[in-house]
Amino acid sequence: MDEEIKEPEILFEDNHVIVVLKPQNVASCPDESEDANMLDLVKEYLRVRYRKPGNAYVGLVHRLDRPTGGVMVFAKTSKAAARLSEQMRTGDFEKKYLAVLVGAPHEERGKLVNWLKKNAVNNTVYLCPQGTDGAKLASLDYAVLAKAEGLALTEIKLHTGRSHQIRVQTAGISHPVYGDMRYGGEKAQKGKLALWAYSLSFTHPVTHERLRFLAEPPAEERPWSYFDVSSFVKPM
Repeated sequence: MDEEIKEPEILFEDNHVIVVLKPQNVASCPDESEDANMLDLVKEYLRVRYRKPGNAYVGLVHRLDRPTGGVMVFAKTSKAAARLSEQMRTGDFEKKYLAVLVGAPHEERGKLVNWLKKNAVNNTVYLCPQGTDGAKLASLDYAVLAKAEGLALTEIKLHTGRSHQIRVQTAGISHPVYGDMRYGGEKAQKGKLALWAYSLSFTHPVTHERLRFLAEPPAEERPWSYFDVSSFVKPM
């Protein structure tokens, strides 16, 4: 694992939810690697911070792929977890990403709709025809924000939450995410995956206040350093 963290960076916390910043190359939840992961890190933080005996309850509401960094929310009660999960089902839970794509799509704004199927054996997702057994619909909107060095800083809004969705769909139009050797091959260019969950918006499960959290990608790292990313990451 590339990143080692002892406790999560907290963006917001109350009695019902906790919003944290997930570093790149840290898993969202436990997996077969047994590496440190955000779910266990948040549990341990709550156990120590509030001197809770045993395991603290933490509800996993959504995931980010291991190579993707950015904003995540966890529930601190089962009621909050259920209500946030319902928001995900109804589309009230909004996730936006920044991605650096290799080359720029012909249309600066557009929608990608595909059918995806996952191969659980090699943890790879691929495009397939509608009607393929086990295929799931994947949909996203994208907007090119800036261009530099043959790359395009792009905002992506997900309408579905499929595994590896952004990476597979952008590679499918021949503009893979920078650093994504799995789906983009040599065209992707070698480096850390340039995909970042920069905006998370949801309705608080108890107060019903609309909340939005923003986090910039690591501006000092390539290829983010080619762009004035902070000018695009602004509160509404």
